[in-house]
Amino acid sequence: MIDEKFMCDHCKKEVLPLGYTARDHCPYCLYSKHVDNLPGDRGNSCHGLLIPIGIEKYKDTFKIIYKCNTCKKEHKNIMANDDNMDKIIELSNIER
Repeated sequence: MIDEKFMCDHCKKEVLPLGYTARDHCPYCLYSKHVDNLPGDRGNSCHGLLIPIGIEKYKDTFKIIYKCNTCKKEHKNIMANDDNMDKIIELSNIER
């Protein structure tokens, strides 16, 4: 599992490693990049921008629902402890 810093392709902010699991999205704007087949493996060749389109309850937290702007597949990531809660709330108000 790879947990590394990166520059967000959407908001251009530097994102530091998460520390407790693989960082898979930007905590500022919640956008991600389609790079994993399995969490943290960095084995997907698509590399499209994963656009946050919704949120769903998952156990005692939430999953962010994404749609890839390249291959159009939907993907879900568990929110991180340091995610922008205002953005999470915005996603909860989007009707799918």
